[in-house]
Amino acid sequence: MAIDDWNEIRTAYHVANLGTVSAAADALGVHHATVIRHIDALEARLGVRLFQRHARGYTATEAGLDLMRVAQVTQDQLGQLVSRMRGHGNTVAGELVVTSIHVMSPMLTPILAEFRELYPEVTVRFLTDERVFKLQYGEAHVAIRAGSAPNEPDNVVQPFISYPTALYAHRSYVARYGKPDGPEAFASHRFIALDDEETRAPFGRWLWRTVPRENIVYRASHSQMIEDAVEAGVGIGFMSLWRARNKPELVQIMPPDPALEARTWLVTHVDLHRTAKVQAFLSHLKERSKEWGAAG
Repeated sequence: MAIDDWNEIRTAYHVANLGTVSAAADALGVHHATVIRHIDALEARLGVRLFQRHARGYTATEAGLDLMRVAQVTQDQLGQLVSRMRGHGNTVAGELVVTSIHVMSPMLTPILAEFRELYPEVTVRFLTDERVFKLQYGEAHVAIRAGSAPNEPDNVVQPFISYPTALYAHRSYVARYGKPDGPEAFASHRFIALDDEETRAPFGRWLWRTVPRENIVYRASHSQMIEDAVEAGVGIGFMSLWRARNKPELVQIMPPDPALEARTWLVTHVDLHRTAKVQAFLSHLKERSKEWGAAG
């Protein structure tokens, strides 16, 4: 495939994704006439219509959708290659992309800030999302994942921390409704739970199994949102000991149970694991995270 061919395919991919010539031109940083020229040239070379033109924009034909799928794979592979090339240097510089679950942000952000101070040529990108980032495509250098051990091929997986959680309520809730003595009294109280009954979080599954459904009055998609609701006095919910430690307005309803701790894992791709940047960050993270247990 010649360079010009790839430029035209990339243009078609953006048009198919964005739906209009102007949006594709903005994304590519070219004139809209260039986009039209690329599409016309590609259709002429292939001898097939890739798009249906209409007043609202461009819609990919079946052939256009086939081309878009190939272009997506090619773009992912190119991104993977670029990320690996950038990561193979012996200096700690360039982008460092770290992903984790939302609830770990208060713990990770100071560590990331310190790392950037230690290595001022590094630009940190800290990303959280419900989807699992594709390390094999270079979407991240280091992923911190919760739940069971990840098993994707070509990834290096290391046990990280298990952070304890306990049931808490705001003192305003306790003043109004009292404090339950144990699970047998839960039917007289209001609870906050993760919205997913099959969540990978052990404490989340335990709550759904233990508390009567009608007593779960507030549901949210992330642990951090659960903790926010606990602090707002909505009801009783699980909170990490790390977050609760400096909040005297919270009352611990039930002590932490080791069986309900959330396990986390450090995940890196084998091609980037030994690079200077990734190793420097992993070393810094492991050393600083030793304080978390003591803080809990």
